[in-house]
Amino acid sequence: MTRGRATAAADGGRHESRAAYLGDFSVKPRMLMVTAWALVVGAFGGLAAWALLKLIGLVTNLVFYQRVDTALVAPSGAHDPWWLILTAPIVGGLIVGLMARFGSEKIRGHGMPEAIEAILTGGSTVQPKVAVLKPISAAVSIGTGGPFGAEGPIIMTGGAIGSILAQSLHLTADERKTLLVSGAAAGMAATFNSPMAAVLLAVELLLFEWRPRSFTPVVAAVAVATVVRGYLIGTGPIFPVDAAGLHVTTVANLLAVVVGVSGGLLAVVATWLVYKAEDGFGRLPIHWMWWPAIGGVIIGIGGLIEPRALGVGYDVIDELLTGKATLGLILGILFVKTIIWSGSLGSGTSGGVLAPVFMIGGSLGALEGMLFPAMIPGFWAMLGLAAVVGGVMRSPLTGVVFTLELTHVWGAALPLLIASTAGYTLSVLVLKRSVLTEKISRRGLHLTREYSTDPLETFFAEEVMSSDPDAVVRARGLLDEDGTAAPAVVVRTNDTLRHVAYEFAEHHVSVAPVVEDGEPVGMITLTNLLEARLHDLTEERHRERLLMRPAGLRGTVPDPGPPPPRRHETRGHEAPEPFDPA
Repeated sequence: MTRGRATAAADGGRHESRAAYLGDFSVKPRMLMVTAWALVVGAFGGLAAWALLKLIGLVTNLVFYQRVDTALVAPSGAHDPWWLILTAPIVGGLIVGLMARFGSEKIRGHGMPEAIEAILTGGSTVQPKVAVLKPISAAVSIGTGGPFGAEGPIIMTGGAIGSILAQSLHLTADERKTLLVSGAAAGMAATFNSPMAAVLLAVELLLFEWRPRSFTPVVAAVAVATVVRGYLIGTGPIFPVDAAGLHVTTVANLLAVVVGVSGGLLAVVATWLVYKAEDGFGRLPIHWMWWPAIGGVIIGIGGLIEPRALGVGYDVIDELLTGKATLGLILGILFVKTIIWSGSLGSGTSGGVLAPVFMIGGSLGALEGMLFPAMIPGFWAMLGLAAVVGGVMRSPLTGVVFTLELTHVWGAALPLLIASTAGYTLSVLVLKRSVLTEKISRRGLHLTREYSTDPLETFFAEEVMSSDPDAVVRARGLLDEDGTAAPAVVVRTNDTLRHVAYEFAEHHVSVAPVVEDGEPVGMITLTNLLEARLHDLTEERHRERLLMRPAGLRGTVPDPGPPPPRRHETRGHEAPEPFDPA
């Protein structure tokens, strides 16, 4: 056999060896055990969502209607005395402040940053009392007129349920995270009857990965929670829209960009207002326990101007999405709701962001719809809703799917995608962080929401190792006569660099011999691992023109310089071509 054929045969053998143990995903049967527990979490998450909605209804009825009832109703500002509209949110804020001071500070805020922080820094552990205090504080805040939604608190409550169950089991931190997010997504799905959007929100915001080990349990929990919701509340859309006669034109798709850009601007303004309010409260010479009560003053004044801006506002969202809202209501929600929501949220009270964002975005779209071509009722409000969700939450796919599941207007998918992406794009260009992640940043943490393939996972040890004779001699010196390892780590040629990095980290080493069929063939160091990172960096930054430039342009366009280093072909055990950062 010639050397070329021998080398080809060796390469083929290595490739077959890689195929035998490497796959698209790294998954173990243990995932099924976690999925089984996620089913339990999903059931309790669905029950918790139903209970929270009932609790909000109870407080609202007691405060504004002076009756015992759990139906989810809007605060009746129209016939209430002015002093009740003004003082109810203040008293509610005072109660929330006391609960946070003497119960748990974790109930402050809208729930999602707190869930993210528990995942990032707390090993996905949540105190059991949070599962009780968070829904009660949210019900008090919203039921006394707070302009918030139930989804943020239910995310924290559902997450607490998942975390508490996980803490009682013998699980890893990653498995606890999976059950925490399963509970959060289950609560979200049960609140809005939106299983797809709940799963997307988990992926885009909470999991920090897209892997079967977490995706499958989350879907299982969401499925169970949605079925539970069907028995307790119903299976229909929350805001059904009559889509008969919908025909999305090219003009409508173009105008969706306008709605998206304006929605992104509104999202930027709303986010800015939230943190300006938080900065203002932070400068007050009083304990933060009193801040929610002061936020209640802002809510009460706003309620006197536009009573329907108070509360969770599902009835207003319905009017916006079905084309029944008047111009006065649209303007009142757009301005009053934005101000009282951002001002009171900055006070650290308890309540969610999604329902207010739905109202604000829907009102913006409804206002623009008065100038745009007539479509089905509520069409432009739907686009405004998706655009502002995409801009505020930085979760554009969630914004699209949420809108579709809330209304069941599936034919509007394309303009919704355009509007949501336009709002998202403007938001990420203007603001470094969202209304969710800015709070985390202010606590000294950094969260990146960019997901990409790890370059260490796509390179193998043999592609970056030092395989010159000296390196082979040094590798042989680290192995015993029978080929067994003397050092803590021995690397195979077919090991990915990610695996090598994990081995280095676990055993606290920075160099290891590389073997093939028990024979030393080279050495690998931390410096070698960086070559994969350098390749990734070069592909990101180096610009070049690959196709032939027209003859008339030659000499007028600057030379792009040398091409980036290409990933070399493995040829036996020859040393890899060095990367040139220039």
